[in-house]
Amino acid sequence: MNTKPRKVMIIGAGNVGTAAAWALLNQNICEELVLVDLNKTRAEAHCQDLSDAAAYMPGMMTITQRDASDCADVDIAVITVSGGPLKPGQTRLDELTNTARIMNKIVPDMMANGFNGIFLIATNPCDIITWQVWQLSGLPRNQVIGTGVWLDTTRLRRTLAQALDIGPQSIDAFILGEHGDAQFPVWSHSSVYGSPVSDVWKRRTGTELDTDAIAEKVRKLGFEIYAGKGCTEFGIAGTITEICRNIFTGSHRALAISCVLDGEYGKTGIAIGVPAVLAQSGVQQIIELQLAADEQAKFDDAARIIQQNIARLPQ
Repeated sequence: MNTKPRKVMIIGAGNVGTAAAWALLNQNICEELVLVDLNKTRAEAHCQDLSDAAAYMPGMMTITQRDASDCADVDIAVITVSGGPLKPGQTRLDELTNTARIMNKIVPDMMANGFNGIFLIATNPCDIITWQVWQLSGLPRNQVIGTGVWLDTTRLRRTLAQALDIGPQSIDAFILGEHGDAQFPVWSHSSVYGSPVSDVWKRRTGTELDTDAIAEKVRKLGFEIYAGKGCTEFGIAGTITEICRNIFTGSHRALAISCVLDGEYGKTGIAIGVPAVLAQSGVQQIIELQLAADEQAKFDDAARIIQQNIARLPQ
């Protein structure tokens, strides 16, 4: 029996990192939680605050602060640190240069100090940074993944659920492509227990499903949250926690996450949001879907945008 404590390191103790730590603690995902931040005083304060909360939880969790280089015993390293907040009118792609420069420093240092766990990228632009971290780390591609479009998929499901009065867990609809403006719902594979979502929608509402309006609403949700409160934190924290849970349990559940492709969907040289089966080693397999013609065109467009921005990565 494997009794090794499950250990998660969160790099970046800002809004996303601390919300993820809180979610991991509440859902009892691991036995050890490590916070990393340039502001060590703040990181230590978060550790003490979370430790107070942990005292009310069943079981025990050790919560500590350390440097990212002290990582040889870490199972999952969650990267939430970014190059700074977005300005009005900017997109996730505008965060690339500053965030990539941080990765150029952090990742090689971690690898030099023995990291051999799974990188989970939860910073933007997610797909490009996922590719960069894979390149910098030299790890097998199954060990470097991004949260990608799983949060967007959750937003799609809850949007449909609210209109249909059906629990979002019963709706098999998802987003593929870029975690950004080039994302798209895969309506050709979306259903409620086998019944096409469009059919369920029409029976429930008496109207035709406006797929473009739903896609646009979901695409804008993150920016609406950001505009209202200056960040997104709880949704992405839930995404991080869900991915960590499925890795630790070896669930073999498929989630729409950012994966490095090597011929899947006819693409190489990118990381992009696709359905992938998670196991304790990370990505166990990538599921290839037969996309409708318009969906394939959107996937190709997302891949092109990601590839163009990978070419902009600072050396």
